[in-house]
Amino acid sequence: MSRGADGYGSARMDDEQELIARAQRGDRAATDRLLRLHYDTVHAVCRRIVIDPHGAEDATQAALIAVVRALPRFDGRARFSTWLFRIATNAAIDEVRRVRRRPVPVDHTTVQVAADHDGTDWVNERLAFEEALATVSEEYRPALVLRHVAELDYAEIADVLGLPVGTVRSRLARGRSQLVEALGNQDGATQRQNPTRETNDSGSEGRSEEHTSELQSHSDLVCRLLLEKKKSR
Repeated sequence: MSRGADGYGSARMDDEQELIARAQRGDRAATDRLLRLHYDTVHAVCRRIVIDPHGAEDATQAALIAVVRALPRFDGRARFSTWLFRIATNAAIDEVRRVRRRPVPVDHTTVQVAADHDGTDWVNERLAFEEALATVSEEYRPALVLRHVAELDYAEIADVLGLPVGTVRSRLARGRSQLVEALGNQDGATQRQNPTRETNDSGSEGRSEEHTSELQSHSDLVCRLLLEKKKSR
């Protein structure tokens, strides 16, 4: 998300403010455009916090519906991006809590096909990061994601998580420590599992029915957007 103060950044900010105003007045086209502008970032935040791709899709859908539902109450006192990340983070944390008693193993199949297809190093590095991130404590993972995926500063993360800046710094430091340790342990685990090999080729990696008709129409809009994004990936 651009933070530049140049003309392009200002124009984009003005366009976003106009979209927000129109969406708050019930303009479906503006709402659709607003969701499309922020879908990728919302999904990235949910994906890194939830880890499981299916759970991340559920969290993303819940977040987008919550955004639509809460838009009329957005008063502009916080940056729209900060407000949006707060909703996305809460949806992701709720999903993590929901599945905590039945953890789902990371599915390596789809990503392994991609890695075999082009053989690029960055694919394996991404897989290693995803696997290591999954080992980071749920207490520290949201701060890491907001810092390194959403690219928020400390004050913005503190606002999103409702924490003092000092606590954010502490969680980031501890989360990074766990991440580095997990990344370091991956090589050792590979060597133990494959003592005769020099390399390892395996990849790492009924909402409530109380909605009003207006909310249901927005839910349909969100679902359509999710389906389009799935087809494009």
